[in-house]
Amino acid sequence: MHTVAILAYDGMTGFESGLATEIFGMAELPGKFSAGVAPPGYAVQLCSEQPEVRMLGGAVMRTSYGIEDLANADTVLIPSVRDVGAAPSPELVEAIRAADDRQARLVSICSGAFALAAAGVLDGRAATTHWIYADQLQRQYPDIDVDPAPLYVDSGRVLTSAGCAAGLDLCLHIVRTDHGMRVANDVARRLVIAPHRAGGQAQYIDAPVPEPTADGRIAAGMAWALEHLDRPITLDELAAQSAMSRRSYLRQFAKATGTTPIKWLIEQRVQASLALLESADLSIEQIAARVGFESPVTYRHHFTRQMRTTPSDYRSCFTG
Repeated sequence: MHTVAILAYDGMTGFESGLATEIFGMAELPGKFSAGVAPPGYAVQLCSEQPEVRMLGGAVMRTSYGIEDLANADTVLIPSVRDVGAAPSPELVEAIRAADDRQARLVSICSGAFALAAAGVLDGRAATTHWIYADQLQRQYPDIDVDPAPLYVDSGRVLTSAGCAAGLDLCLHIVRTDHGMRVANDVARRLVIAPHRAGGQAQYIDAPVPEPTADGRIAAGMAWALEHLDRPITLDELAAQSAMSRRSYLRQFAKATGTTPIKWLIEQRVQASLALLESADLSIEQIAARVGFESPVTYRHHFTRQMRTTPSDYRSCFTG
């Protein structure tokens, strides 16, 4: 039977290890699947570097599987690490490298990507992690192609997921890859979760308000634009609000912001629509018009490119 080893460590939460144990351990839950659907066949092992680990909340977990069992598993799963700024133990790094040498499947959830990165198994690969840690992961390990947008990245034998709950999406993806859509759908049905979630992390990232530019003329034009997002705004109008010629305005805007006025304006229109999608009882068409898009089609196009999901799916996600 395919063994799935899940790392347990001092200071861990029960969520990520629990969701992985639940999904991959369903072979031990007979009678829970639809007629004609075989449960996924995995043997789950919670592995730690010491016999007991202290969990958040005061619980103590005792396991009979050690770090050598993790090194010998068919799938190695690393949940969030306790501290992304601390190097993992040499024993864990060696175990991950040993599993990699055997061509085992390597999986991380959330900040667990830092442990895989420390072992060197993400070098030259695309990977993701929680959006909060994406920039730090890229800085610490420049040989990794870090993408903060998707819920998970499948790079063949090495798979990484975004924030903790995205581990559900990744584990279901693994079941779907190993056993097919029907089994994965039955697992999702039992857990009462979607077999596949649309979108990515972009819809959850807390977008900061842009810092005002040091160029007062550019800042004045930007402030005026934000007050008039509900109407068409031309490049010439923006330049006029900044008391510049069109050519000078384009040059100075790029110097001050690192982007173009039109790209910036589209981003602001999309950002302005989020609160309306979350709270206002307006149709997509009404929201598109209220934030200044010429048509719902144009709005959906730019929203999907920027947020990696559709306006309707975003609304469903945040309003239920």
